[in-house]
Amino acid sequence: MAAIYKKGQKKDPGNYRPASLTSVPGKIFLTDNLATMSHTQDSKAVKPSQCGFMEELDWLSNPSFSTEDALLLHQRTTEVANLPPEKSPLIRTTSRSGESDTDESLKQSSTKRKKKKKKHHHYKKTKKKNKGDSSSSESDLDTKHIKDKATRSGKNNEKEAAANLDKKTSNLSSNRFVWLDDIQAFTAETFRIDKKPDPANWAYKSLYRGDIARYKRRGESCLGIDAKKQCITWDSSASKRKQLQRQPERYFTKNNVKMLNTDGISVVNKSSPSDPIAFIPVSQMETDDSSNTTEVNPLGIYDPSTTVWLEGKGCKSTDHEPVNTQQTNQEPGINMNSILMTKVEEHNKKVRENPRDINAWMEFVSFQDELMRGPSPYASKGEQEVRRKSLKLILEKKLAILERAIESNPSNVDLKLARLKLCTEFWEPPAVIKEWQKLIFLHPNNPELWKKYLLFCQSQFTTFSVSKINSLYGKCLTTLAAVQDGSMVSHPLLPGTEEAMLAIFIQQCHFLRQAGHSEKAVSLFQALVDFTFFKPDSVKDLPTRGQVEFFEPFWDSGEPRIGEKGARGWKAWMHQQEKGGWIALKADDDDDEEIDEDQEIKDKTLPRWHIWLDIEYSREARHWLPWRPDKTKKETEEDCEDPERQVLFDDLGPSLIRLSNPGLQHQLLYSFLQFLGVPCASKLFPSNLYIAMDENNIFDSVLSDEKPLTAVHFPLSGFNSIGHMDTMQGGRHHIGHYKEGEEFIQNVFHVLFPLLSGKEKSDLSSCWLQYEISKIVQCLQTKNKKKLKAQGRKSKKLAKNLLKAPDNRNHLSLWKLYAYLEWLLGNIDDARKVFDTALSTAGTGGLKSPLLCSLSLLYAQLEVELLESLEGAVTSRAVHILTKLTESGTYVPYSGQVLSVNVLKARKTYEHALQDYLSKTLVYDQDQISDTNQLVNLVGCYALFQYLTVGIDAAVLIYAQISGKLEAPVPQKFENTGENFGIQNFPTALEAVTLLHTNLLRFHMKISVYPLNPLREALTEALKRYPSNQSLWRSYIHIQRKSHSASKARRFFDGVTRSTNSLEPWLFAIQAEQMRKKLTDSVQRAGIGEIHSTIPETGLTNRIVALFEHAVQSENGTHCPLLWRMYLNFLASLGKKEKSKGLFYKALQNCPWAKVLYMDAVEYFPDDLQETLDLMTEKELRVRVPLEELDLLLEV
Repeated sequence: MAAIYKKGQKKDPGNYRPASLTSVPGKIFLTDNLATMSHTQDSKAVKPSQCGFMEELDWLSNPSFSTEDALLLHQRTTEVANLPPEKSPLIRTTSRSGESDTDESLKQSSTKRKKKKKKHHHYKKTKKKNKGDSSSSESDLDTKHIKDKATRSGKNNEKEAAANLDKKTSNLSSNRFVWLDDIQAFTAETFRIDKKPDPANWAYKSLYRGDIARYKRRGESCLGIDAKKQCITWDSSASKRKQLQRQPERYFTKNNVKMLNTDGISVVNKSSPSDPIAFIPVSQMETDDSSNTTEVNPLGIYDPSTTVWLEGKGCKSTDHEPVNTQQTNQEPGINMNSILMTKVEEHNKKVRENPRDINAWMEFVSFQDELMRGPSPYASKGEQEVRRKSLKLILEKKLAILERAIESNPSNVDLKLARLKLCTEFWEPPAVIKEWQKLIFLHPNNPELWKKYLLFCQSQFTTFSVSKINSLYGKCLTTLAAVQDGSMVSHPLLPGTEEAMLAIFIQQCHFLRQAGHSEKAVSLFQALVDFTFFKPDSVKDLPTRGQVEFFEPFWDSGEPRIGEKGARGWKAWMHQQEKGGWIALKADDDDDEEIDEDQEIKDKTLPRWHIWLDIEYSREARHWLPWRPDKTKKETEEDCEDPERQVLFDDLGPSLIRLSNPGLQHQLLYSFLQFLGVPCASKLFPSNLYIAMDENNIFDSVLSDEKPLTAVHFPLSGFNSIGHMDTMQGGRHHIGHYKEGEEFIQNVFHVLFPLLSGKEKSDLSSCWLQYEISKIVQCLQTKNKKKLKAQGRKSKKLAKNLLKAPDNRNHLSLWKLYAYLEWLLGNIDDARKVFDTALSTAGTGGLKSPLLCSLSLLYAQLEVELLESLEGAVTSRAVHILTKLTESGTYVPYSGQVLSVNVLKARKTYEHALQDYLSKTLVYDQDQISDTNQLVNLVGCYALFQYLTVGIDAAVLIYAQISGKLEAPVPQKFENTGENFGIQNFPTALEAVTLLHTNLLRFHMKISVYPLNPLREALTEALKRYPSNQSLWRSYIHIQRKSHSASKARRFFDGVTRSTNSLEPWLFAIQAEQMRKKLTDSVQRAGIGEIHSTIPETGLTNRIVALFEHAVQSENGTHCPLLWRMYLNFLASLGKKEKSKGLFYKALQNCPWAKVLYMDAVEYFPDDLQETLDLMTEKELRVRVPLEELDLLLEV
């Protein structure tokens, strides 16, 4: 036993611990035999000092050890441990005079042992005996020497006491037991530290492994004295040691990873203001001074202190030299530590001084990622390498910070949302849902919180079902409507609630469309349009739920609804009910007989899964309207073949909301038209933009390659309209809708026209005409001439009927669309007549009329696209159009020539008009900047005029000047004004001007030779500013096909994706790489005997997969069905079936509502058709063709 000091006061015995140096097998043996040895304790055969192995005896209650003994013991141990190794031989006595004798006796015993080893080398058992004999003879010999020495020198009492002590010490070596009570001496003289090895180990080279545990100790100190220097290394086999020695040190070892994670040390001069902690100061050397050059310093490269030392006049300061060496040779991690510690202190100071600052808390949370990337500022040098940088540790630290922040700000929703986002990494989904429910219960009036809650529940695959989520949408809108009405007194109405309610309603409709329940989505729009625009005056003062109760009888009455033939609206029905009901009208006899539907199964030889897909797509396209019993045919609800096509009021009643803002009411109309596939100027709300994106037409250029100047840019692409559920490979199955759907859209327009007046009515007519143009463009893309001819006749008839309306006769936008329609159909002469007629009747507004500028710009662009080169462009029809625009007189058709004088006058007029407009704009006159189309059209006309008369450089110069003006910062005096003055329109103006600029450059590169760099620079600058503009991205990846090097584009894509949350950069980066891979494959697999030098395919596949993985982990990409569809399609194209199936289930974890994902899975994994349909049925997605019905159809 040995008493070892731990901590605290040295006089307290409780601060010492006994150390037993018994081997591990010995300890096990003693533990097992403790019960059998209990009789020795009962018979008092064991001394009380033997407390370590006896029951009911401990260190503090042992009378053999006192405080003074423990203090002396520790003092003596420390003194002996500090002695040099050469001055601490193996001592067996207390006198120093016996050192030489003891050494001689040790030498003699060692020589005798070596002789015995030679004699009995072949007897192993004799060796073991000699080992014990030698040790005993050694101890006897030492005892004889000690006795003789004590007898000769015993003249005083001290030496006699020493002799008696040595006798008892000799008994310790012979009997192996000695009691501390029997030794009448100081404790410090009783214990010794033996730093030299046992001589027996010299003979046998090692200890017997049964006696001592197999471990090596490092360090010279005694066990337990210096804890920091102690280390136990378990012996490993020789083969493992060799393997460890063979391993080369790679860049991913701990030391090198630490070097890669740290930043370099910044070096600055003393004069520059910098943080002394973060930088190493460097003394400024004046090399211009000629006095510095001496014999010992001829080049003047030494500092003054080194020069003096070299001259022998002094010496360099040794006090500061180690410090400087340490500073210059220090590790970069140490400097990083000081920087990180400073930042941590700053963040702590911020949140401590101002705990109400939410941004400070959020910055502190985001700082944890930076903190974990670098070395720990609080860890010691040894701990920095051992420390694990795990994700869980970061999340736990963030969670602790957020909980502390919530304690200081209990009513803040952003902090609670951030905490919930972190909790999803730790908790199970049911626990997270409960936390969400608690948060919604505390803040039922927060629409942004509702949006996130709906998205969370919608994307939980384990608890997802369509009916649950649909009812949750209804609950959300009902709660917000109660807050809007003021019936929920406990929570006030937050600003922007009405707009958020409309956004949630549209998100619900898209959710039902994507889940296959198209009938419910259309019924929701029908009900809300009727509820908003045809509301009776008698119920307008009631709360929302009261109005819904009056609306239910109308909905269940069987009367025609919005979009159905003969619809009159809720208000007219209420008035007629008060008078005694409707008069039964005879149904109109349709001249056109209804065309029989095509047979659903066209080819029974196809595989079963293929037939199922064809029928499912066909029914999606034909049966998206809700089924109503036809009273003229005496139908009842029981006559419906598919009960799912009937929509009950309970499915849509909770989702009805009250819209009082006229702007939001018009937004509802345009959203309904967009939902039906009609291109409108409105866009979806940002909250549901990427969740609803599921169609692959986002990359379609729509004639932009052939006609860059007049390319059709639809406002919203990437979204399947109702009735269209397209495959990734096949594209759209049909153009527009079938007969029933087209009639529904026509009825919707007829119902909406009386609701609007003036400009809104003309805009609605423009939307209808744009819908017809979009169908013609699709016919041109598919090159279906028969369909194009039929569609052209219908579209021209509609355009003429719209222009015959009294309100639309002088509306130039309709004339422009009609002329463009004729141009697309190939009737160029007819289109020119329409253009000339419109310009002649437009009046003398000139450049001050935005509609006239727009009409002239489109006319001129169409004429320019007919040119094959710029030769003779000065006298072309396009220059004539742009010149006549600047004149105040009426338009005169083109006669074949353009006077040079008119060109010069027109250039001056354009220049002055643009300068006047910009000067007025910078004054922020609200009347002048109310419509930014005037600026865009004016710039477009001027640039195109300069391009035709001077050249491309003049046009580019105009665009550069205008872009610089529009990019100028807003003056300070207008920054904080309450009125917006239309300043929010300027980014859209700059975006439109940039689009005109890039389109003109693309056209010029098509007809002549021009470098690619100006176009690339213009596009990159525009995309950095507008990363979500799909038209600019389409142009960018189009020009990248002409570039042989992809490194610039990859760096640009990487930079944009890091700086924005938009999903478009990810989508187009993936598309660009896939186009490159397709090109490479086509060249490498060409059946030509020539050898093509091209970029190998190696790495492209992995690069695309990496892009997909990063994109689906982004905030907006996680719940985007289109992105998952593209990823699944790419893996399936590579033939990786197992990986594709795993990715499909991973996609369902994030987008379980998207029916198109299940349809793609049926196409990629046809063997799992039954399993996929069972999963769709379980999640309540719409399955229009059950397999049982398919089998019956195949039998017939």
